[in-house]
Amino acid sequence: MKSTRKRAITGFGVILLFLLAFALYFHFTFTTVVVSGDSMLPTLKNGQRVLTSKAYWLVGPIGVKDVVVIKDDGPTGYIIKRVYRMPGEVVEWYNVPDSVDVREGEYKVPPNHVYVLGDNREVSEDSRRFGPVLLSNIIGKVVIRQ
Repeated sequence: MKSTRKRAITGFGVILLFLLAFALYFHFTFTTVVVSGDSMLPTLKNGQRVLTSKAYWLVGPIGVKDVVVIKDDGPTGYIIKRVYRMPGEVVEWYNVPDSVDVREGEYKVPPNHVYVLGDNREVSEDSRRFGPVLLSNIIGKVVIRQ
């Protein structure tokens, strides 16, 4: 009788450890952020919550048209933009960074960078303003919009 009770406690302990590991994994892999501003209208509205994931093996690698959250020095600490071009791809002359002279020829996204634009281009401060973004500065890919 005593050994059966020991197994039940051990089984319960294993379940608790599994739940703790899952909670820690979820905490470090997924992040909830609140949209601030109108640069992603009509896709995302000011005040809307989104869930991001950096578990790319689970949600797929970052690609063109994905919405990503990027580290920023601004008041919120992040910005939300859509990936427009990947490393090595050419950016059209009307979307190149302000600092680039279009007379120098085509502009390609540097290695280990992505080029991001806001959906509401008229008000968005994006790669046209600050240039391409390092892949390491991406907090995660938006997977759920609430």
